[in-house]
Amino acid sequence: MAFFRRPKLPTKKAPIRPWSPEEMKVVGWCMNKKIHVSITPDWKHEYNLWQIDITINNNTHVDPNRYDEDVLDKVYEYYKYYYDKHNKQ
Repeated sequence: MAFFRRPKLPTKKAPIRPWSPEEMKVVGWCMNKKIHVSITPDWKHEYNLWQIDITINNNTHVDPNRYDEDVLDKVYEYYKYYYDKHNKQ
């Protein structure tokens, strides 16, 4: 009996960024309000590009732009935008 080995799927390592406590406060507030911003690999390009998915109350929207290593900075910009827009203190 022979075993068939599947070829390895392509992988992309996600960028890593430390979050400050103030940034985590903004992200946590958005998640409690069902606003989620995530990144997914853009498999159509060979470069290490990422796309951003924004989910608000189970409706997902995809940012048409593609980002490289600065994708997590853009993710925080989206969280900060929705935090400032909806947080009335």
